[in-house]
Amino acid sequence: MMTEAVKVWDDGPVRVVQINRPEKGNAISQPVALGIQRAMQEFEHDDALRCAVITSAGGKAFSFGADVTEPPELWRCIPTVGYRPIKPVIAAVEGWCIGGALVVAMMADLCVTGRSGKFYYPEAKIGLTGGMIAGLPARIPHKIAMELIMLCRTIEAERAANVGLVNEVVEDGQALATAIAWGKQMAGYSPLVIGTLKQVITEEILPRGPSEQWALHGQRLAAIRDSEDFKEGAKAFREKRPPNFTGR
Repeated sequence: MMTEAVKVWDDGPVRVVQINRPEKGNAISQPVALGIQRAMQEFEHDDALRCAVITSAGGKAFSFGADVTEPPELWRCIPTVGYRPIKPVIAAVEGWCIGGALVVAMMADLCVTGRSGKFYYPEAKIGLTGGMIAGLPARIPHKIAMELIMLCRTIEAERAANVGLVNEVVEDGQALATAIAWGKQMAGYSPLVIGTLKQVITEEILPRGPSEQWALHGQRLAAIRDSEDFKEGAKAFREKRPPNFTGR
């Protein structure tokens, strides 16, 4: 399965979702955000798939972050926000991982990076933020998170592993293969145990920042606006009759 912006394939029980814009530094445009969200929602409901990997084409950049020429609804491509599978999600990073792409890696359950991986969050320099990076201090030491956010310093692969932003550093070009191998390993484990523990951790233990909560609440309200009940209610009002709600 492939679109212009996102390439998707399954390797046994592992779904691979690849940002496919190497000529643009794999910047996240609206089609990219929507493509990732759609592929991950399909993954969420496919019982044959046990793990998903988010990666990118080209090797020079996992992603330069949000595409400022075609701004996305970035929350759509963020794990646990735009999609919420209880199955594992791994980020396989090669090269630069900037801005919103760092949030993707941060929110994934596991992250592996090539040795040339670099993590950078420049929003304080730009003068604009989506706010979801506020969850970073819940995942790595507070002072290191603030260094990334406030000083806009680049953290290279080895240090990223040392502070817990990534799980493992591998040779350049090997991040995807490593992530797929991890996914196949986990596919042999109990999905009930993995799913239950992931759900407890993401929904009850890890704190959620305001932007993350806003995105989740926004989705709930959007589901009501897009529901059959809303259409029925509006139609019944126009027709001056009691509505026949179905809960869908």
